[in-house]
Amino acid sequence: MVDVDSIDFFTDNELLHDPYDYLAALRGECPVRREKHHDVVMVTAYDEALAIYNDTDRFSSCLSVTGPFPGFPVPLEGEDLSDLIAEHRDKLPMSDQLPTLDPPVHTAHRALLSKMITPRRLKENEEFMWRLADRQLDAALTGGRCEFIRDFASPFAMLVIADLLGVPSEDQPEFVQRLNRPHTGTLGSTGGDPMAQSPLEFLYEKFTGYIEDRRRHPRGDVLTGVASATFPDGSTPPVIDAVCVAANLFAAGQETTVRLLSTAVMMLGEDPELQTRLRNNRDLIPNFIEESLRYESPIRGDFRVAKVPVEIGGVQFPSGTILFLANAAINRDPARFPEPDTFDIERGNARSHVAFGRGVHSCPGAPLARAEALVSLQRLFDRTTDIWIDEDEHGPAGDRRYSYLPTFILRGLTRLHIGFTSAGGDA
Repeated sequence: MVDVDSIDFFTDNELLHDPYDYLAALRGECPVRREKHHDVVMVTAYDEALAIYNDTDRFSSCLSVTGPFPGFPVPLEGEDLSDLIAEHRDKLPMSDQLPTLDPPVHTAHRALLSKMITPRRLKENEEFMWRLADRQLDAALTGGRCEFIRDFASPFAMLVIADLLGVPSEDQPEFVQRLNRPHTGTLGSTGGDPMAQSPLEFLYEKFTGYIEDRRRHPRGDVLTGVASATFPDGSTPPVIDAVCVAANLFAAGQETTVRLLSTAVMMLGEDPELQTRLRNNRDLIPNFIEESLRYESPIRGDFRVAKVPVEIGGVQFPSGTILFLANAAINRDPARFPEPDTFDIERGNARSHVAFGRGVHSCPGAPLARAEALVSLQRLFDRTTDIWIDEDEHGPAGDRRYSYLPTFILRGLTRLHIGFTSAGGDA
């Protein structure tokens, strides 16, 4: 029996390895239950969560990433908080990023992103992925073992987005050097400075230079397309607006993909039968990716603030209530996903997961992440005949030692050591 009131979801590192019993117990008591440590309402049921994700009239995303940490700069008091939020939102962390914006500002910035990244550009980028996957695997698959996140997943995801946004090839090594680092003190940290080691300052600096240069000297390249993208009304955005959209795609897209790739490869290494099945039937890979996203959502959840008094799941909440849409729980709601704790690569509704959010804030990089995962797994299978978990690093089966990111926002391994047999026969 889990005593949910004794556990602090947002700071208790004991939950990093396995939060699912706690979240199931929370849902069992009430799908919209207020936790006592930070006065946050935990939303753990699928239908209630989707209703909130899709309701931008009554719920604001201004605290989407930080929630009550450090909270809103003034008391959230009043029957309708729309004007109060508009007045003070610029004082909030990450207030210039897409996840924290509300319509109509969010609508304009989201449209700006779609003009930066066209269908033609996405197709060109996917062609690049196949070449890059081989290049990164050339470096990673040596000596019979590797640390998959450092040697493949992180540089691969980073360079895919760098190519998508047109980062000059001569600058790409600097991106890898500055951003391909171990995760300590990440945003949403369960300990220490929650804003430590944010990549945004570096990305802002680089993309400000790129966009200012391309506006002065257009070159007909991808960065020129990013710099010349306009709002839906045809107006040219301030440089900083274009920079923020590009930086958000770069940072958020990279994180999501790295967590997805490492989780998927961990599952393959833990389950030889599953691995053999996928190797022999590659058509199952897309649904395996969706089930991986459902089973271990890379984003553990998002915060919302009730702008007006609301009723959720039959429970009344006042305006100013901070809610946490717990994707890790929502994706295991038995009312939506039968036997939710069973990993089933043929689950018919696996793609109904909320790992990429829903509504206007659904992740714009979701198609990119899916393509990266598909390419990576296909080429990993092509280049190896077997992969397994390195017992010297993670311990024997049944007694693994995995380390998870110390953050309530992201869900994923800090490192993943694997062994492999190359398709050429060398281990």
